[in-house]
Amino acid sequence: MKKKILITGSNGLLGQKLVYRLLRETNVEIIATSKGANRLKLQEGYIYDSLDITDEKAVTETLLRYAPDVVINTAAMTNVDACETQREECRKMNVDAVAYIISAMKLLPATSHFIHLSTDFIFDGNNGPYRETDIPYPPDSEYAESKYRAEKLVKESGLKWAIIRTILVYGVVDNMSRSNIVLWAKDALGKGKTINVVDDQFRTPTLAEDLAEGCVLTALKGAEGIFHISGKDFMSIIELVNVVADYWGFDKSLIHPAKTATLGQPAQRPLKTGFILDKARAELGYEPHSFREGLAVVDKQIKENQ
Repeated sequence: MKKKILITGSNGLLGQKLVYRLLRETNVEIIATSKGANRLKLQEGYIYDSLDITDEKAVTETLLRYAPDVVINTAAMTNVDACETQREECRKMNVDAVAYIISAMKLLPATSHFIHLSTDFIFDGNNGPYRETDIPYPPDSEYAESKYRAEKLVKESGLKWAIIRTILVYGVVDNMSRSNIVLWAKDALGKGKTINVVDDQFRTPTLAEDLAEGCVLTALKGAEGIFHISGKDFMSIIELVNVVADYWGFDKSLIHPAKTATLGQPAQRPLKTGFILDKARAELGYEPHSFREGLAVVDKQIKENQ
């Protein structure tokens, strides 16, 4: 019997990488779902069904129609500042939709496995890098609070569950339709623009392919609990951008340091997160690329998209 895996948010960066990664598995049937039309270049080898996860009736009908063995919920509102100004939309996407998936999954066999994506932003950033056993204290932001509330819903669901937390995901989507920290820095520096970059935030940036691999390992192993899945290189954001400049041969004098407090962003950010990957390595066999190796993957994909 093939394992039936349903992905929400399949048009997003992680969603696309998950579809492509799962297509390499012979014993998996993929159901990709996202709002609107399918935006993947490759449209064969899997089922695509349009799904708005904020529509409770549609969520229930879709999950009952396909009766997946695994649901991987990658759909979320992830623009941190937009969440601050569009609080109701944030709550609908990041909290209510999770409750709808949980309710629908309770109608499926008890062996069904819910894998939910979360974030380093549930931590206040005072004691990073973090392990799975560290207690979350979300900073004062609607995004952080919504992801924290969703985690509590998953933990209290009674389902077979896994929560995969990740950090600062970068990569290339089909048709280059979305940006991220790496693509933004590459584009701006490539055009000779001066950029202000924070030097007091620290992360372990995550290649989208690595995150997809962590999700697939969790699904295929039926792993339960919380897993920290990120890159392995701990660095400041300005260090990250300097490595981007080095990799593509851009002028680093265009990069100007800034403090988070001076940016006037609507949402508060944790300053120092990063993840300790010991559990994911031991229990899942997870091993991410280095940041420079990740940039090589990005470079290859950018050229393929041109």
